[in-house]
Amino acid sequence: MDLFQYDFMLRALVGALVIGLAAPALGIYLVQRRLALIGDGIGHVALTGVGAGLLLNRSPVLVAVLAATVGAIVIELVRARGRTSGDLALALLFYGGIAGGVLLVGLSDASSASLNSYLFGSLITTSRGDLVTILLLGLAVLVAMVALRPALFAVCHDEEYARVSGLPVRTLNLLLAVTTAVTVTIAMRSVGVLLISALMVVPVATAQQVTRGFASTMAAAMTLGLFAAGAGVAVAAGADTPPGASVVLLAIASFLVVALAAAGWRAVRRRSRPAAAPVTEAFAEPPEHEVALP
Repeated sequence: MDLFQYDFMLRALVGALVIGLAAPALGIYLVQRRLALIGDGIGHVALTGVGAGLLLNRSPVLVAVLAATVGAIVIELVRARGRTSGDLALALLFYGGIAGGVLLVGLSDASSASLNSYLFGSLITTSRGDLVTILLLGLAVLVAMVALRPALFAVCHDEEYARVSGLPVRTLNLLLAVTTAVTVTIAMRSVGVLLISALMVVPVATAQQVTRGFASTMAAAMTLGLFAAGAGVAVAAGADTPPGASVVLLAIASFLVVALAAAGWRAVRRRSRPAAAPVTEAFAEPPEHEVALP
């Protein structure tokens, strides 16, 4: 039986494909800035928003967007002022976010199943309203990351040079923070807040094995993210496995395959190179007891 004949599976597939494109498009900038784990930190803050929404009988996704956005802006301002290291600020997000989320969910009437659906994703429960939200916000993130690529690359590569060049560095940094929060939040319904960071980072790390330029790496990462999302949903539908975990494991499997293939290709190229020609007698260094003529 073809499960994709059902509307809920089609909604799950479309939502996953949008996330599969948007997450690596944003993740390449985070990797460039060595902030690969910021998605996890913001995801934990989003979990606090989910708990607040359940407790207040409001839309958990909407409250999570607001909480994650505030958390992302705060972490960016702390990082920019340099009073707290990035690692320490991320640790505060990790611990405070998940503790607040668990506490608020415990105070609400929600069951543990509701919490798990946000932690690990629940694509098959994606409603039409959820899908519209994912499409609009996901496409907005995707367009911003592609359209502003030169400016964002300059900021991520050398912030001081970008500031001297006249780029609005603070605005661009805040844009990255907000789009990260939005991406993490809309991905809660697909791969979950605990796994979205992998979809931001792993396709980028895979693309870096075989590409050199920034633009080609970005395109390859988006292609790999699209493949992992689509194939993950298909595997989940056929094998009855959690969609979010299936997507992430396929992304990691792709990384291993590409890394091994790239290493093998480099080894073959090294062996196929002609050996260095032996030094001929005419150009050999004279013995120590002889003096070379000028």
